[in-house]
Amino acid sequence: MPTFNAKVFVTLKPSILDPQGRTVERALSHLDHANVAGVRVGKYIELTLNGERAEVEAQLADIVENVLSNPVMEDARWELHPA
Repeated sequence: MPTFNAKVFVTLKPSILDPQGRTVERALSHLDHANVAGVRVGKYIELTLNGERAEVEAQLADIVENVLSNPVMEDARWELHPA
């Protein structure tokens, strides 16, 4: 049975305030990195899945949308590569 490695990237939608990103931005400024702006913080998740590619893609799409992200507030994208 084929094995796939998935990389999932979850970020807040542009219209959602990012207090964690703002905190990181302020910290960078205090550390003499005042030229950094627009910091956004997200999540990165890795998964290994076994099965036929079409089935794995459908399963991964469901996991990303219903478990790993909140579609109301977050954008999510994923990559799938053979292991």
